[in-house]
Amino acid sequence: MSDSTANKFSELVGIVKRLKAPDGCPWDREQTNASLLPYFLEEAYEVIESVDNENWPELKEELGDILLHAVFQAAIAEENGHFTIEESLKNVNEKLVRRHPHVFGDAEADAAFHAKQNWEAAKHKEKKRESRLDGVPKTLPALIRAQRLQQKASYTGFDWDKVEQVWDKVHEEIQELKEAQSNEDKDHIVEEIGDVLFAIVNLARFLDIPAEDALRKTNQKFTDRFAQVEAELKKRDKTVEDSNLEEMDEIWNDIKRK
Repeated sequence: MSDSTANKFSELVGIVKRLKAPDGCPWDREQTNASLLPYFLEEAYEVIESVDNENWPELKEELGDILLHAVFQAAIAEENGHFTIEESLKNVNEKLVRRHPHVFGDAEADAAFHAKQNWEAAKHKEKKRESRLDGVPKTLPALIRAQRLQQKASYTGFDWDKVEQVWDKVHEEIQELKEAQSNEDKDHIVEEIGDVLFAIVNLARFLDIPAEDALRKTNQKFTDRFAQVEAELKKRDKTVEDSNLEEMDEIWNDIKRK
């Protein structure tokens, strides 16, 4: 880090402390670690959106906002006597060195998988966890959590050898869903839909594709195409209520072909 970067970070810390001073900003002074969480989550999603759109000026801004939240959270923690930003930085620096023995020590890692495997093993030992699946937040979006659980299991060696085996599992789960649907057992249907989704996420993981990203992009694609369907209907002096599935599907397929 250059002296200029270090100075800018110190300046940010100073600005936050000034905002939280008795004669600072009333809103900033009222915030707690918990009250800031919705805003932090919003900023995180804005980072995701800027990366999806490859909007680098926006990403630059959003990363600054993330840094602000990190400093803000640490400032509140320091006020309450929990820890300081320096202690947090010291912790992450030591952790990065400790969990990368293949970089800062004598261990070897031939590929990214082995590097992550070393990281997970070290983390499990440090945290003194009972299960290798512990530590994946239950509040994560379900697709992300499913993929993280599968990744953690994979790092222990609990994984398929070939993608064909993953495909077999996908087809098996779809067939079980069809059987549950034919039996009109709602609880069983819910269970099997979950199993199908979990199997699809596992396929995405095996192909090194983040399932959450893939679905988010498909959501946007669907939104864009449906808007084009509505625009075409408007050209025909119609609304969706004036149309029918056959007409809308015809427009949809035409948009898809283009």
